[in-house]
Amino acid sequence: MNILVTGGAGYIGSHTAKALHAAGHTPIALDNLVYGHEWACKWGPLAKGDLADREFICETLRKHRIDSVIHFAAFAYVGESMTDPRKYFRNNFVNTLNLLDAMLDTGVKKIVFSSTCATYGVPKASPIAESHPQAPVNPYGETKYFTERVLQWYEQAYGLKWMALRYFNASGADPDGQIGEDHTPESHLIPLIIEAAQGKRAHAEIFGTDYPTPDGTAVRDYIHVADLADAHIRALKHLETGASMALNLGTGEGRSVREVIASVSRVSGRKIAVKETPRRPGDPPALVADARKAREVLGWSPRYTELDTIVGHAWKWHESRQK
Repeated sequence: MNILVTGGAGYIGSHTAKALHAAGHTPIALDNLVYGHEWACKWGPLAKGDLADREFICETLRKHRIDSVIHFAAFAYVGESMTDPRKYFRNNFVNTLNLLDAMLDTGVKKIVFSSTCATYGVPKASPIAESHPQAPVNPYGETKYFTERVLQWYEQAYGLKWMALRYFNASGADPDGQIGEDHTPESHLIPLIIEAAQGKRAHAEIFGTDYPTPDGTAVRDYIHVADLADAHIRALKHLETGASMALNLGTGEGRSVREVIASVSRVSGRKIAVKETPRRPGDPPALVADARKAREVLGWSPRYTELDTIVGHAWKWHESRQK
């Protein structure tokens, strides 16, 4: 199939494009390259443009005879969403409406949507199942929640089939070392700590040491990007005959900030300076997935569950970029 991958020049999008190619599909990346990288589009053509341009989307869907869409394109800086919410609602939500309407106008009726555990807000139970109430505590999570609601109504009214994959903390890098994580600015914990280990940063920063967690630092469920990519391929296949639904993607195991720092130190063999600072607004204490439903529906389970393995793949990628 010809699959449109919005945000296909980005971190998760490019890894998914590689997985699509390996599965025999043709990924067509649609990206404005604001945060994505042209060098990451190795497995199919790049349609350079913006989801704000609905006519461009329609032209791309027709030109490449797109069968289905995987939608990653979004701004994803939680802190920025708190200070500039209109940027997030326009890009993440309004532009997604443009995409969905262009799909309907060109007869494309299947989409896998990149959602997030941020739709749950502060968890009332852990691990978090799909039935957990959705109550986002930041505009980024709110934009994803809005989109999930729209998908349900679009299916009811127009027959659009969808899967919303609520993943937890994407991490790691391609095990083969061909692509990896490269954000500007960088906000993800593992690459930030790796940069501290490499001497690119003076220290690793811990935002909050007084959370109600075992060591006082925030706990997250780190899921390898290659495992996320695999789940998207399985979700596409599921939509051929299966029902639309939302699924969590995670390992089911939480790791604290201090545990991640210790892992990077072990993998790199380097001591890492640490600076402790106050909590950031919009950050829940712990987010851990109950991903049993994804296992049941998609036959999916993560292959890379050891933190040192995830960190090791990321470390290998970042070290290769220094040569």
